[in-house]
Amino acid sequence: MSLLFSPLMLGQLELANRIIIAPMCQYSAVNGQATDWHTIHLGSMALSGAGMLILEATAVLPNGRISYADLGLWDDKTEAAIANVLKSVRQYSSMPMAIQLAHAGRKASTRKPWEGGGTIAPDEPNGWQTIAPSAQSFNQGTALPSAMTSDEIDELIAAFVSSAQRAERLGLDAIELHAAHGYLLHQFLSPLSNQRTDQYGGSVENRLRLLLTVFDAVKAVVSPKMALGVRISATDWVEGGWDLVQSIVLAKELDARGCDFIHVSTGGLSPLQQIPIAEHFQVPFAKAIKAEVNMPVIAVGLITDANKAEAILAQGQADAIALARTMLYNPHWPWHAAATLGATVKAPPQYLRSAPHAVKSPIE
Repeated sequence: MSLLFSPLMLGQLELANRIIIAPMCQYSAVNGQATDWHTIHLGSMALSGAGMLILEATAVLPNGRISYADLGLWDDKTEAAIANVLKSVRQYSSMPMAIQLAHAGRKASTRKPWEGGGTIAPDEPNGWQTIAPSAQSFNQGTALPSAMTSDEIDELIAAFVSSAQRAERLGLDAIELHAAHGYLLHQFLSPLSNQRTDQYGGSVENRLRLLLTVFDAVKAVVSPKMALGVRISATDWVEGGWDLVQSIVLAKELDARGCDFIHVSTGGLSPLQQIPIAEHFQVPFAKAIKAEVNMPVIAVGLITDANKAEAILAQGQADAIALARTMLYNPHWPWHAAATLGATVKAPPQYLRSAPHAVKSPIE
């Protein structure tokens, strides 16, 4: 039996297989509200046969959006918009769905990627004052973020809690806290971006504090059936920055708190990063963390071949495989992987006759 197509438990949530659709920003929301594009996009992903679909990075506050067109879940209007999308998608798919709750911190207030993606100054249209652990910008020459006050940190924690409660009301199956790719929770973790001298800065213990406080606060308000995990960047790829040793310390702390999964990526915090991009280049970080924790570990990054994804699991390097751009390019990748590995996945009855004549149908 294929390991990739074997069940996996994330806390109390059972996935039919170990293919995870990773969060992918769509830059297609209006005032944080999901649109018809999200219905089309998520509908396509939800018919793919993957084990779980994670909605894109979803801001817990308006100033936490990466761009002015990012998805949000901070008030009744943004909650209702996601509810409308989920209502449509769930008519035709029973795939478990998760949401990634996020705050972009100093990487917020930007243009859409196809508009250049550059920073928008606070006094320009669609721009706002960004916040961060310390008053250090991501790129030189751009507006400085304001260093967060203690009250703003408390407001941020409360915002994550409120968004998590909304996610549960929406009937979502899992929550992933976004502490990767240089966004706010990651900014607090890394000594490159966190120059604070209070209880949230300095030592590793202090730099972990905000993420662990957010995790504990969210876990306290969601029901046990809600799987709760964290996505991290295991290294900044910059000397003197966040690294694997610190990531293992964090992973152990999360594991002890009952974290249901950890999703291991890398990078995104500094433009000085030197990333040795190659096939599966992030998998060794997942492997190292998996050796230290009991919770399931998700590997991600340039994993595109079904047999190689199977091998990652068979060799004990990870418990699940996440795909992002691969799924955009080929939304039926799980179907083709199932055919390659002699497995089957669920698909809508409208598609059951779609397999080529020479291929044993991988869908049922």
